[in-house]
Amino acid sequence: MDTGSGDVCTLPEDCISRVISLTSPVDSCRSAVVCTTFHSAAMSDTVWERFLPPDYRSILSRAVHPVEYSSKKELFFRLCEPILIKDGNMSFSLVKSSGVKCYMLSARQLFIVWGDTPHYWCWHPLPDSRLSCSSLVVLRVNELFFFTVKTVQIIFYCYGLYHGIPNKNVTISSKRFSEVAELVRVCWLEIQGKIESSVLTPKTTYAAYLIFKVDQHSRGLGSPNQETTVKLGAQVSTHTVNVQPIVAERQSHRHRRNFLNLIWDAILEGHTDTEENKIAARAPQARADGWMEMEMGEFYNDEGEDGEVEMSFMEVEGGHWKSGLIIQGIEIRPKK
Repeated sequence: MDTGSGDVCTLPEDCISRVISLTSPVDSCRSAVVCTTFHSAAMSDTVWERFLPPDYRSILSRAVHPVEYSSKKELFFRLCEPILIKDGNMSFSLVKSSGVKCYMLSARQLFIVWGDTPHYWCWHPLPDSRLSCSSLVVLRVNELFFFTVKTVQIIFYCYGLYHGIPNKNVTISSKRFSEVAELVRVCWLEIQGKIESSVLTPKTTYAAYLIFKVDQHSRGLGSPNQETTVKLGAQVSTHTVNVQPIVAERQSHRHRRNFLNLIWDAILEGHTDTEENKIAARAPQARADGWMEMEMGEFYNDEGEDGEVEMSFMEVEGGHWKSGLIIQGIEIRPKK
């Protein structure tokens, strides 16, 4: 039997809401354009509460600043931008396409060896970044536009700037940590972080990222390489890394060249023993916010019952002095 969209739209709205709630935020936005009934169902709190994490009320209760919303859909998109929790030492957000949880531990939330000794580490305020007219972005998701209260504020703010109208009551800032840690001078570099797997989304592969900058006057960070480790239960992910992008890239090129030479020599000698091959250091990547990030390792969070996720970044074997590393924190987000 040929069933048109008109027949589907005659289904009870609560039935349509139930079906849409079993999909994803992206599919919900798409279904809203089918017909009036679908639009009403796709925008309902019944649907969007299913996309929120089960413990979202507990998370909101720990927010540093109250999160205001008029619907569950608005709340979902507000949580797609980081909010500060746990006295401002941690941030929480959702992945817009899936609703998977993301966390970031601030430098204050980490264990930094000698971190409380001003002779070795110092702490600097991290001022909120201000948005300008060039930063105005209208969020588009699957052919639909979502204008939040914050977006409207930005529009009026930029309108005022353009026409010379003062906006004394409009302050727009990103949710960022209040301070960062800067390495002054140490020979033992060790940073550790922990987070309970129970607060993360189950059945999800996560990765941990060190968020940092390197001062232009830094010393001792290019050699030797650093080591990162991420552990959850029996899972252990270890990598050789280098926070200096140029050094890591140079090592990567040399590694590929040496590896090809070893393979060619092995073929000529009639064997494939490449024990002399050295692993090249993993390089950091630039972020849109001006910081760098280094993937420390990954893990699979099954049911969130494996205890703490342990993350570490260290260089303790070189024995020489290092300086100029600026740490914002460690971010835990789903692996792409």
